[in-house]
Amino acid sequence: MIDHEIYTPGPATGAQVQKNGDKWTLVLVRELRHSPEKVWQALTDPAHLREWAPFEADGNLGTPGAKVKLTTVGAPALHVTETTITRAEAPNALEYNWGGNDMRWELERRGGGTRLTLWTSIDRRYISMGAAGWHVCLDVLDRALAGTPIGRLVGPDAMKFDGWQRLNAEYAKQFSE
Repeated sequence: MIDHEIYTPGPATGAQVQKNGDKWTLVLVRELRHSPEKVWQALTDPAHLREWAPFEADGNLGTPGAKVKLTTVGAPALHVTETTITRAEAPNALEYNWGGNDMRWELERRGGGTRLTLWTSIDRRYISMGAAGWHVCLDVLDRALAGTPIGRLVGPDAMKFDGWQRLNAEYAKQFSE
């Protein structure tokens, strides 16, 4: 569980929504102080994913064509997605499907760090919730990579967290303008 005194998320920034026909995509951009190689490992290695991601992976996501089971953490009922890694170009790009949503991660070297961009398809009704959830996940990822882990905060636990609720409201306002 998260110690609320050591983690307060920053403002709702770095997210946008794209609409293409009747499909919606949430795009989040985060500047990380870690190398693309280190970020890549956190995005693909099951042990690292357990520290921050909203799912458990039964295999490494870093091999194109690999079949991996992704189990949603905190879902009210067991929710397992069997996915095939459609693109894995270490340490630059990763694509797969999770729970019916296309996920595309791009890593761009920026000085000694990485610009991490996530594109995820999303139901229009859940855009602000998704933005708040991924915002928290990426904060937890950043701290885990820095060697100061604060613990995974996802699903219903995240939704009870004051910081998530504030972010959800801020993103909802931002996306309605």
